[in-house]
Amino acid sequence: MARDAPKSRGMKSLLSPPRTAIVLARLLERLDASRQPVDAHQYQGVAARLAALLSDPEVDWQPLLADSPAAAALYENLHYGEAGLCRTPLDAAMRAELQARQAIAAARAAAAPGTPSDAEDRP
Repeated sequence: MARDAPKSRGMKSLLSPPRTAIVLARLLERLDASRQPVDAHQYQGVAARLAALLSDPEVDWQPLLADSPAAAALYENLHYGEAGLCRTPLDAAMRAELQARQAIAAARAAAAPGTPSDAEDRP
């Protein structure tokens, strides 16, 4: 009977992100920052190709995600079921929520002058 090969007891080292992923992340950043209208099909194609690469668990994506907010957002969306919004800085999320509350209160006040807004109802 043949013996099984000894199993490695060390941690498995992760691979670096492939060059293709880096190029796609940079392209996605450029598309996001563009002041000119971007073709939706092109944007979806770049995002889909990057998403396919980001699904590889053998790669250490952290350096790429730290360098590319667009890739980080895409990664977060792909892994939301397991991790939630773990890559979104809490202070930025709180600022966005406060701005949204202010915008909603302003819209309500403008829609119905003379009625108290939610902000005024709070102690």
